[in-house]
Amino acid sequence: MNRDSRYLESILHHDIPLTRDMGLKVLDWQALELRLHLPLEANVNHKSTMFGGSLYCGAVLAGWGWLHLRLKEVGIEDGHIVIQEGQISYPLPVTGDAVAICGAPDEKVWKKFLAMYQRYGRARLTLDTRVVNAGQDADAVRFSGQYVLHR
Repeated sequence: MNRDSRYLESILHHDIPLTRDMGLKVLDWQALELRLHLPLEANVNHKSTMFGGSLYCGAVLAGWGWLHLRLKEVGIEDGHIVIQEGQISYPLPVTGDAVAICGAPDEKVWKKFLAMYQRYGRARLTLDTRVVNAGQDADAVRFSGQYVLHR
């Protein structure tokens, strides 16, 4: 785990206590991709698969964490990030531990987002997250969230 990963995990566990109870860990932040780990044991449902609410939280937090770290990298630390809207689908069950993955949006979209924030003090960005069963690549969850950054 690199320094940015440890930093984000401490922020999440301090500012969003639910993440501690979920057993959420930051696996990695590199090449503009964030990976979070969710253990099945802390998030299991009555069918012995991962609870949909935990998967939703993991997906939202992967986007929130991605945006938090990326803004820090570009020197923007005066804003507040909130999730405004999210759409989720659950094409496969999560039968073990899960990994939530959020990658970068298109570079033009990112630059427009930054310009809007710098000009108006408020901007919206859509980030896509996928959740996979650990060790697999097939999407068990697909999430698209609209995040708002405001001063």
